Amino acid sequence: MALTNAGFQEYDFNRMVVLFTMMDDQTSVPCAISTDAMDQLEGTSRTTPGQREQQFLRLRDRIGERASRKFIAVELEGKPPGIILRAIDFRS
Repeated sequence: MALTNAGFQEYDFNRMVVLFTMMDDQTSVPCAISTDAMDQLEGTSRTTPGQREQQFLRLRDRIGERASRKFIAVELEGKPPGIILRAIDFRS
């Protein structure tokens, strides 16, 4: 079953990731995407911390699609298990 979009949580400056959630039916799945991956997807660099939420929302469909693929392939990491997206996950 594919995941559905849930919501932006926060930009974690120390880890340089945007934290968000996806939904597997009624279960929330913790997710993160590196800021490097988002910048590469958008073809930009030096996105300011204050712009990260808007950047995430612009890229949300692509991010959600890739997170769903990793979920279906059971490519979960961490404790609790979740999805971590990196720039390499978006390469052709």
